Amino acid sequence: MTADPGIGPAGGVLRVDAFLLAGQFPGAGHADALRAAVTYAQAAERAGFDGVWLAEHHFVTYGTCPSAVAMAGFILGRTHRLRVGTAAANLSNRHPVALAEEAALLDAVSGGRFDLGVARGGPWVDLEVFGTGLDRYTPDGFAEALDVLLATLSGAGTVRGEGARFGFRTVPVVPRPPHALPVWVAATSPSTVDLAAGRGLPLLLGVHDTDTGKADLIRRHAQPGAGHVSAHLAYVADTTAQAEDVLRDTLPTWLARAGEHVRIDGTTTTRNLADYVEHLMAIHPIGPPDRCVRRLADTLTGTGVRRVLLMVEAGGTPERTIRNIDRLGAEVLPALRRLPTAAQPSAGQR
Repeated sequence: MTADPGIGPAGGVLRVDAFLLAGQFPGAGHADALRAAVTYAQAAERAGFDGVWLAEHHFVTYGTCPSAVAMAGFILGRTHRLRVGTAAANLSNRHPVALAEEAALLDAVSGGRFDLGVARGGPWVDLEVFGTGLDRYTPDGFAEALDVLLATLSGAGTVRGEGARFGFRTVPVVPRPPHALPVWVAATSPSTVDLAAGRGLPLLLGVHDTDTGKADLIRRHAQPGAGHVSAHLAYVADTTAQAEDVLRDTLPTWLARAGEHVRIDGTTTTRNLADYVEHLMAIHPIGPPDRCVRRLADTLTGTGVRRVLLMVEAGGTPERTIRNIDRLGAEVLPALRRLPTAAQPSAGQR
């Protein structure tokens, strides 16, 4: 049930999508952040992006969207051409059949514009609140849930649960997908890569890793052309210094909100935010358009991916974010799509 790597603009193989977290910045409330994300998705459609992917978080303001699937449904209704995906729906908190039904519903009503990405997530308090428990977070628990999800989305028309965690009689799948719907798996660890590879599923690769690190995970996956997706922080400015000034001002406050995650054992995580901001700026497309194009071209060449997600909200205000989306659409995407690396698979994909 692999994703199709060849669905791109004008018959090509490159797709460029926006990645929205609905992050809460100073001066904005939760509802402000969510409404702004809808506005950004509409701006991305106007700017020529191929799609948007939506993050999902619980009990933190780093991202204020608790249901990427629900948000995707709303944005699908507010757009016309854009593909909308989840990056990613947390499968460890959800019943896989219920999530599959919602995915099939959105696929049906949108005319096939919905993409489902799922994640194992972390050992967060979410598991306690939603009653799934740490067992669902284990590799075995995640694998069983993923297999039930895939069976429901297979197009077979029925599904039966015969595992240790999901045991239920055969039931019809309504709405029945007309074909097996593609699923992406968010992966940051070798074990999750192996799990995805064993099922022929492409990867969602996060913003924290370098191109070299992502290439290592893709090589481990060992299925060239699988349709992997790579996420990147992206911010266009007239100079690199201008972009760095903005991001050094906005990113620490935003990224600090990720520290609001609480593990099920009550502990939290800490990170040197100043160092992490410098790391992100060093590896991602920020600065003048030509520099952004070069950075993304290096990713295409170095990893072989043909679908990139651009995190566009780092400017910290709606005005900056809309301007960033517009400049990416006008000054980066066209040049990127003209590159030879965007038109043909790399040697590693053949």
